[in-house]
Amino acid sequence: MKSSKMTETQMAARIAELEQQVAKNHAISFKVSGKGAVSVYGLNARFPVTLYGDQWQKLLALKDELLKFIAEHKSELSMKKGNHA
Repeated sequence: MKSSKMTETQMAARIAELEQQVAKNHAISFKVSGKGAVSVYGLNARFPVTLYGDQWQKLLALKDELLKFIAEHKSELSMKKGNHA
């Protein structure tokens, strides 16, 4: 069996490559779904959060109320680790 030792330069390059992949995987992005809805990727590990444009508009119009609700119920809510606003 052939030994595969990496040099420090190769290790540093591999670490940089993996860090970029992690950053890309945690970036939030938007796409239009096949049915014309807006899908938000990066909030959930596997699946996007998808709503139609008018649904997003209604939700965003209630942003202040939603933030207030979250603050008032913080002790009851679970938060995903690693998600920071």
